Amino acid sequence: MAAAKRTDGQRSLGRRMRGTAGLAALAGLAWVARDVPAALGGRLAGARAERAARSPQFRDGTFHNQADTRTMTAEPGRNLVRELIFGKQKRRPTAPVPLLRPSAPPAADSADELNIIWYGHASALIEIEGRRVLLDPVWSDRCSPSGLVGPRRLHEPPVRLDELPPLDAILISHDHYDHLDMPTVRALVAGQSAPFLVPLGVGAHLDHWGVPADRIIELDWSECHRVGGLEITATAAQHFSGRGLRRDGTLWSSWVVAGARRKVFYTGDSGYFPGYAAIGAEHGPFDVTLMQIGAYDRAWPTIHMFPEEAVDAHVDLRGGLFIPVHWATFNLALHDWSEPVNRLWAEAKARDVRLAVPRPGERVVVDEPPAVDGWWQSVA
Repeated sequence: MAAAKRTDGQRSLGRRMRGTAGLAALAGLAWVARDVPAALGGRLAGARAERAARSPQFRDGTFHNQADTRTMTAEPGRNLVRELIFGKQKRRPTAPVPLLRPSAPPAADSADELNIIWYGHASALIEIEGRRVLLDPVWSDRCSPSGLVGPRRLHEPPVRLDELPPLDAILISHDHYDHLDMPTVRALVAGQSAPFLVPLGVGAHLDHWGVPADRIIELDWSECHRVGGLEITATAAQHFSGRGLRRDGTLWSSWVVAGARRKVFYTGDSGYFPGYAAIGAEHGPFDVTLMQIGAYDRAWPTIHMFPEEAVDAHVDLRGGLFIPVHWATFNLALHDWSEPVNRLWAEAKARDVRLAVPRPGERVVVDEPPAVDGWWQSVA
């Protein structure tokens, strides 16, 4: 009888322990996912939805590219999951990526000033004619709705957000997590006073995160907004959008930043398309272009450019200096970590394209760019 009671007691204890472990697991999952609902952002509604519906890019409830595109192309016999797990690509650097703190800007007439600081991936600062424009700022450790899972940075940001100079504008190209980051946006709301210029619909995310309405400027392709002495124009790109299961509920864009004398073009994310020549004809020539070169694959050839296509686009745009972005910081594709910039360097030399490949944090004076020295090869 005593043995039976002990057995019953042990079973009861086991059930309680399993129940406690289950509750702990659920609590752990809830803690991991605590920021995910907010990070997913907002959705089009009200006046914002009505404005989106009037866009030439909007039909059947979503935004569209100028040409039909597919985000993924099936290839018989290829298993992307198997390649992701067992592929032989060297997708990470073998040594720390060298970081620099931006040097003091050179003494120059502000009317002619044009410098670029690349912070990693697509985040960069344009210093143009005395103004400061920040592109696609992502300072979080992961580009993901969660701070605990998702692609993690391969190098630290070279400066803290609170070390940025006073900004005149913050540009967002589209709403993917490696370009639009909720914690970074919230920090910039608290620490800066600059407006956010975004493609149509992206303002719903910013509104959801507490960005004041008077700091949200939403633009369709070919629309512009003046900030100080700058004219900033949203221009076409060939990509897609979405932060959850729903695709293309917000627009994506490239950007033209034009002062009285100097001009900059930024691709955002895009496949190669005829629109680059049209943008070059209308807005070029450009003193410098910031061009997406990484995270490409033959499985998604129409939404990200291969490095050689980025050179084609730069030429179409009538670009001067080429500065590559969208590489080195997050592991988002199946190619080697250093492959995009190696291919770019070869193509630029073959086509006599002026190229600068800065280390993260390095200031590039566009009129006196540093020579390309292959710094990435020593850490690849």
